[in-house]
Amino acid sequence: MFLLVLPAFGGEPTHAPPNEYDLLRSFPPGRLAALCAYDQPDAKGLTGSNRTNGSWLEAGPQRGSCRAVVAAVVAGDMAAADAAWRGIEVAIEHQREDGGFDAEIRPNGQSAKTGGAAVETAYFFLQELGRMILVIRQSPHEAHFHERIAALEPRIRRSCDFITAGYPTIISNSSHAVNRIIIAAKAFGTCGLVLHDDKLIATSRMLISHALTLRDKDGVFIENGGRDSSYNVVSIFYGQTLALHLPLPEFEAALPKAVAWQLTKIRDNGEVDVTGNTRTGVGKEISYTGQPKNVNCNEVVFALTYYGLAHHDQAALTAADRVFAFSHPG
Repeated sequence: MFLLVLPAFGGEPTHAPPNEYDLLRSFPPGRLAALCAYDQPDAKGLTGSNRTNGSWLEAGPQRGSCRAVVAAVVAGDMAAADAAWRGIEVAIEHQREDGGFDAEIRPNGQSAKTGGAAVETAYFFLQELGRMILVIRQSPHEAHFHERIAALEPRIRRSCDFITAGYPTIISNSSHAVNRIIIAAKAFGTCGLVLHDDKLIATSRMLISHALTLRDKDGVFIENGGRDSSYNVVSIFYGQTLALHLPLPEFEAALPKAVAWQLTKIRDNGEVDVTGNTRTGVGKEISYTGQPKNVNCNEVVFALTYYGLAHHDQAALTAADRVFAFSHPG
């Protein structure tokens, strides 16, 4: 596949090899900064639900700091990137000897201390950490981070060994939620590329192959036995992101149907329709913080923007614009 980079959504597109850094630079002005605004760590270095909680819960939420680094790198703001890096340092401070991470009790009473939950929170962090490093290496700013990345690699290796040992729990615990299978694939694939480890990359491909079996007759990714207009885009977004770094032709061939259904769920005003959802927006699931799960509009915008740019699909880009305007008014 070749990426069509649309210069500021204007002019004639030019062909270039798949490159996530270039794709992000092609986002509409201000969009990436707005989507990542809450990802910058707080004074304690916490992001996501750790930040909301006010103290460390587990590793997965720290993935936001990786997104903040990427947004800053794309903007060429190394001061903001250095500030965001603090969230990565905090996560590494909580890494255990076995490669997993310390975890506390979540507000909903659950915990990622042991078992499949410990594996899951580790790969949720690793999938953005690996991707962040790959984007930095594509950018003109690799030298700024070179020593820090080199210091991280043994830590990434340890955590990859941990999630590899927990591979059976990924299949058994997450096949009802295919987006997690794809997120795990992204962790193995991006970290495998960072570490030049063919075994990790092969595991990533295995997980993607498994994910492709978890679609319905119309090609929509299945979540909890049906369709969900939030989690379907998670599968699109994270799989498309991985495919920018690791060729996945069978996965990319499956995306048009999943995207076509997703576009039917975007209302004219940009609201995401939750009618019939199996997981989000209808009170069927509770988040880590104890609140009902709702549509993640930022991930809807990311998924449709990435897909639209990577495949020169104007319908996806237009839908992304509507969702962004609805979810980020003013």
